[in-house]
Amino acid sequence: MGWSDWIYANEPVIRLLFSIGIFAAVAVGEFYSPCRKLSVSKGLRWANNMGLVLLNSFVLYFLFPATAVGAAMLAQQQDWGVLNYYDLPDVPAVVIAVIALDFVIYLQHVMVHAIPVLWRLHRVHHADLDYDVTTGLRFHPLEIVLSMLIKIAAVSLLGPPVVAVVIFEVLLNATAMFNHGNIHLPEKIDQVLRLFIVTPDMHRVHHSVQAPLTNSNFGFNLPWWDRLFGTYVAQPPEGHTAMQIGLEGMRDPRQVERLPGMLMLPFVRTLGEYTINRRW
Repeated sequence: MGWSDWIYANEPVIRLLFSIGIFAAVAVGEFYSPCRKLSVSKGLRWANNMGLVLLNSFVLYFLFPATAVGAAMLAQQQDWGVLNYYDLPDVPAVVIAVIALDFVIYLQHVMVHAIPVLWRLHRVHHADLDYDVTTGLRFHPLEIVLSMLIKIAAVSLLGPPVVAVVIFEVLLNATAMFNHGNIHLPEKIDQVLRLFIVTPDMHRVHHSVQAPLTNSNFGFNLPWWDRLFGTYVAQPPEGHTAMQIGLEGMRDPRQVERLPGMLMLPFVRTLGEYTINRRW
């Protein structure tokens, strides 16, 4: 069995072990050094947010026999994709692929804020009344399906090494939990970290109830795209402890913090002022 075959065969276990480890590390950080006081019962939110994660896992399992990693294996076998046309050494090919896929996720994130029908799905993520590690995993099943289709298409066009896609998926999941962590980082450490990775303080701005701030800081892993495309906001005007998390008009925990309500959020009529392109 070759290296790519081994990675492909063990990808679910690799991702699961990293996910559990990062989740535990962030949860411990939230316990010992929280940034904000929670406004809703942690037990209620965690039970329902993690229930949504389990539902999404079942949906992906039944709908996608081959994930993005499977698409990378197929592209490698069939010589599909841009990177398969060039004889690059392994390390540069992996670095290019991870950066390119991260840029795709940035564009996807902007897209779900710009197109109202997609914002209806994505607002499940933003409607959380608090901000912690489970928020980073809270997405509507239809958005999860859309995201997987986009990743499979991007991988097929790019033709990255299998190991690059595994690294990318692990990083995306890990940084989503880290930058949604309710963790207080000293300002000097945060300022250095956000040169290389999206930090909790950087991404928390994106979850402000204020629409202009919601449409900023779209990056999940690499922070460079927001600075490059003018969507970067350094800090919320009112500060991180005073800023309000969530969405206007969706403040009832029975609607936004319980699994049945979360699943129905895309079908609530009001869009508010959050979509970038409000003419739709």
